[in-house]
Amino acid sequence: MAPRMTNPSLVVPGALQPLLDLTEVIGRTGVPQTTLDLVRLRVSQLNGRVYTFDEEEGSARPPDERLLLVSDWRTESCFTEAERAALALAEALTLLADPQDMAPDEVWEEAARHYTEQELGALVIHVGLVNLWNRVNVATRQEPAAWR
Repeated sequence: MAPRMTNPSLVVPGALQPLLDLTEVIGRTGVPQTTLDLVRLRVSQLNGRVYTFDEEEGSARPPDERLLLVSDWRTESCFTEAERAALALAEALTLLADPQDMAPDEVWEEAARHYTEQELGALVIHVGLVNLWNRVNVATRQEPAAWR
């Protein structure tokens, strides 16, 4: 399916750089990059945004094999407690299914056990930013993105 238009972040003057700057700020807060990557992929999966993995050293494998398992993060033993807490928070903030309790206290409190206030804030902003990118890309039918 062909894109409906050029990516809006490239069409709207001045839109791209602030989004890239925000990504850079989030990356400096202390949340491990692997956690941010797992969250980005899981949120994207929930939103129907497809990623492809570039061939690296002759194989089409992701840089972290756990990326292939992120949709099963609840049952796969390779994720840390902190990563699980971040993924649970990401899902709760992305799905927003229950209008009475869109981000359940137990999910929030578990994430707060593993992350400082600054890191938790970065995770919340990261989830929101990934959701923004996903919605823009899905709405305009952008091609699947290469990971990294």
